Amino acid sequence: MKSDQILQQTDHRPFQYPKREWKFYQEWNKAVFLHWKVNPEEIMPFLPNGMKPDTINGKTWVSLVAFTMNNIGIRNLPKVPYISDFFEINIRVYITYNDKPSVYFLNMESSKRSSCNILKVISKFPYQYSKMSRNDGVYTSKNKVFNDSFNMEYSLEDTSIKKDETDLWLTERYAVFQDYKNHIIEYDVHHVEWPMQSISINKLNLNYPRFSHLINNQPDKTHYSSGVQVLTWDKRKL
Repeated sequence: MKSDQILQQTDHRPFQYPKREWKFYQEWNKAVFLHWKVNPEEIMPFLPNGMKPDTINGKTWVSLVAFTMNNIGIRNLPKVPYISDFFEINIRVYITYNDKPSVYFLNMESSKRSSCNILKVISKFPYQYSKMSRNDGVYTSKNKVFNDSFNMEYSLEDTSIKKDETDLWLTERYAVFQDYKNHIIEYDVHHVEWPMQSISINKLNLNYPRFSHLINNQPDKTHYSSGVQVLTWDKRKL
């Protein structure tokens, strides 16, 4: 799908995308979403001053998203093949900031050291290298620095998901706020509504010691998506 076609689809967004031109293109493919319901006060210690948890039905959520990043690059410039494609796992919480429903990353992992190093410089996101592998129905990751590990086996079902309010609340997020040094950076993103299908988790062993009170081997919700093409605007320093 061409960028102008992606930009024309906006009915699923909770707020409008910026008027200025987007800068980065990327694809988030074969995405597995694992979600845990938590009390808002449990994530407060992780948030910078001024951010507050976004809630639905009195609760907030923590999500682990494991996917394949493809074709990441700067608008109108050729992609660099090796660093443009990698596996990624992020752990995110749901916040409101500047009156925008958005996300904040507790953790971000990439399967390539070079991609981590470049993205940390360009995006200021807290990327770190983890040894990862992925094939049909299996996704694994190991980080020796934090002793984090992730091992999942899954199978896909042909049935699509009839999304409820919580499904949309968890997946249709179009801004990221992240702290960097003594300020907050903002990224706006846009893509079509996530296509979703049912997934069965056959095996799940995850261990993230820093977040063990938030996530465990029994997620409250799961999603799978074949992926979306993503347009991202350049960061703004707040």
